[in-house]
Order: sequence, then C-alpha cells, then structure tokens
Amino acid sequence: MDRTKKDVVLCVVFGLLFAGGFAACLFLPKPKYSDSERRMLSPMPVLTAENVGSGRFMADFEGYAADAFPFRDSFRRIKAWTAWKIFRRQDNNGIYLAEGFLSALEYPVKEASLERAAGRFRAVCEKYLTDENKVYFCVIPDKNRFLAKESGRPSMDYAYFERRMAELTDFAEYIQISDLLEKEDYYRTDTHWRQERITDVADRLAAAMGTVLSHDYEIHTLEQGFYGVYYGQAALPLAPDSLQYVTGEDIGLCQVYDWQNNREISVYDMEKAEGRDPYEMFLSGSLSLLTIKNPNAPADKKLVMFRDSFGSSIAPLLISGYSQITLADIRYIHPDYLGQFVDFEGCDVLFLYSTLVLNHSDTIK
Repeated sequence: MDRTKKDVVLCVVFGLLFAGGFAACLFLPKPKYSDSERRMLSPMPVLTAENVGSGRFMADFEGYAADAFPFRDSFRRIKAWTAWKIFRRQDNNGIYLAEGFLSALEYPVKEASLERAAGRFRAVCEKYLTDENKVYFCVIPDKNRFLAKESGRPSMDYAYFERRMAELTDFAEYIQISDLLEKEDYYRTDTHWRQERITDVADRLAAAMGTVLSHDYEIHTLEQGFYGVYYGQAALPLAPDSLQYVTGEDIGLCQVYDWQNNREISVYDMEKAEGRDPYEMFLSGSLSLLTIKNPNAPADKKLVMFRDSFGSSIAPLLISGYSQITLADIRYIHPDYLGQFVDFEGCDVLFLYSTLVLNHSDTIK
C-alpha cells in the first residue's frame, strides 16, 4: 500500500471514530446519577446570553461533558488500572489501596477545624446542659490510622489528634476507644466501621457512662455484597464486602421516631439495605434527629448522642443500657432548634465523632 492510500485509510478511520464518538455523545442516554461514585452528575447547562457572556456556560459544560462522556465508567477503570499498575502511583484521586483496604488520604491535622468543632460542642453544652448532666466525648479514628503510615502514605498524628481534642473538650470526660480498633474493624471498600466487630467499643462506652449492656446478640448477613463509597471512587475491580448487622431482644423491641420526617422507622431499614448505599440501613442513614425508646430497659436512664454517620451503627448496640437514646446530627440540624424536641434534663450526653468530621468541622452547624 502506497503512502497516499495509507493516508486515506487513516483519515477514513479517524473520521469514522470521530463520527461514532460524536453520535454516541449525542444520542446515548445521559444518566443523572452515578451509582459507582454515589453522586449526581453535572446537568447540561442552560444556554443563555448571560451564561455565555460570564463564561459560566463553558465552565459548567466542561463538567457536563466529562460526566456525560460515553462509557465513562469503563474509561475510569482503565485510567485507575493504569495509574496503579503501570505508573505505580500511590493513590488515584486521593484514594489508595493498602493490604486489600481502600481508603482516602486524610492529612494533615487541621488545628482550626478541631478548635471550631470543640467550640460548637461547647456552645451546645452552655445552651442546654447543667451540672446534673454527665458529658462525655469520644473520637472515632478513621481507618487511615491503621493503614496510611504502614503503607508509606502521609498520615496524621492520631495520638496528638486525640490529645488535642481531649484538651479542647475539657467540659467532657474523654473516652478512648482507638486501642480497641484495628483495620479489620472497618469495611474494605467503605469509610465506616463494621457493627458486628465493635461490640467491645460499645461495652467501653457504656461502662464509662455507668451502664451495662446486654449481650443477647445475633449476627445476620445481607445476601448481596456491599460495595462501599471508596469502591466507586477508586474504580478498581475489587471484591465486595459482606454487610452484617446485629439483632437482639432489646433491639427488636425498640421504637424509633424520625423527627425530621415525622414518622416511625425501624432500627434497620431493609429497603435501604438493597439501595445505593446499604450502610444507610442502620437507622435509615443521614437523619438529623432520632429518638430510640427501649421499653425493655431495666432503668430510666437516658442518653443524648451527638454523632455523625458512624453513630448509626453503634447506637443499636447501646440501647440495652438505656430507656431512651436521642441521636442528633448537627451537620443537618442547627443546635438552636434542639430545645424544641429534646429534653436534656438528667440525660447523659455523648459527643461521638470520627476524625473525618472533626478534621472538616465546617460541616457542623
């Protein structure tokens, strides 16, 4: 084949590829949500003179084009595999793989964020609590504590993190739990800890707060695999986790009220167990204010827990020691409104937060 024919063939092949790609971009359906990344995809921006003149249209279109690109997830997997296997990168978009566990880089300690978190907690205490309330504080380490430094990634000084938070929250008794945890206590593909492996953590919290828990536990496993939040972000072909949950007599008798949506719910939402984020089966996920009542409680002992999403899976383990547990997530409800729903009189109060939230406390209202 002479040079002219080669050039013609190359031009034709390039034209076909270009035309095919253009047609795919134009006519293939455009999903609105990415199941793998668990986020809404960028919509097509509105074409107006104002948007074009301000430059906003092209900026928004760039995001839309990247999100609507045909076979996007396949290309994401190719890019991730290339980054790991060929270029030997330590992370891909901030996600790294170590000892079979996926995690997101979390570094460094953000002093201002810790101070802000402690300040918000102090404001709650000053507004609602008296000397009759016993106040406790506990830091939940993210799994980087057990993975980052050992695998050569940047790592926070977690011991310093806990000491600093204990100093800043001198209005509360600090309860340490990090010595009870290890990487196996967390899901391999997700942020959170595994409920069936933190019964010892629940026991320590309960003992520190002066109550005793029942150990009438039965462990159940969901039939389908659990692909956590890091799975989609990493875009690597990894095996799913198994998701287990704990039941018992006290948990079965509990009555749970969701103040956000004015409804009664179950401790475990089995519809969400089959949804996009199965971890949301624990107390129906990210709800701002819940009250759990235990009619089987041996004593009228109440707890108010200020928490993030880690609290959803440990609260059912604590219920056997209390007649009532109120869970407040002040990332979603402003503390000034709590007095309308929560009676703090005589309650124990626990601030239970992960390092991930404390190090990014701008999410706390």
